[in-house]
Amino acid sequence: MWNTSFRAFRCGFPHYLKDIKMTNLQRVLHRFLLVASATLALAAVSSQATAATAEDLSADAAQSLQSLYKTHPEAEALGKKAKAILVFPKIIKAGLVFGGSYGEGVLTRDGHGAGYYNSVSASWGWQAGAESYGYVVFLMSSKAVKYLDDSKGWEIGVGPTVVAVNEGIAKNLSTSTLKNDAYAYIFDQQGLMVSLSIEGTKITKIKR
Repeated sequence: MWNTSFRAFRCGFPHYLKDIKMTNLQRVLHRFLLVASATLALAAVSSQATAATAEDLSADAAQSLQSLYKTHPEAEALGKKAKAILVFPKIIKAGLVFGGSYGEGVLTRDGHGAGYYNSVSASWGWQAGAESYGYVVFLMSSKAVKYLDDSKGWEIGVGPTVVAVNEGIAKNLSTSTLKNDAYAYIFDQQGLMVSLSIEGTKITKIKR
């Protein structure tokens, strides 16, 4: 009886190993296809985002900033006190397990354009869908402006403190209570992503 059981095990074991190998291979191929599809989607997004001219980008940034001021009066007060303002009128984010976002924006100082920047992020984890949004970062201190100028890429969450302004913070925000280096507003969110944050986003100067 033992010999019979052993022969059955010996005959079935190679098939068991084959099933394990096939399962692992299928899992690897599945992950590869997910990453590849997300990467291709982000590449297409990046290509589309860079198609705008410098003049169009500046105009879109100015319009987005004025729209923000109309809906959030406290943001306009920040703008008057800010040392510089980064405006990204449209960021496109896509993901399917692997995700990424891309967009371009303008830095203004004293109401004049002072350079162009891109906004890039990448993430890994459960996520699905695509969305678009814009955001503005008010640089309130000379320290924050210098860090942006000196760094080869500013990753939000590293360096100067950036506070993401939500409805609760906005109600209590005034120019007399400002303590942080920078304040960020996210606006015009449209899409299917589960959550949205600019934490980990890298902002880098570009030529336009």
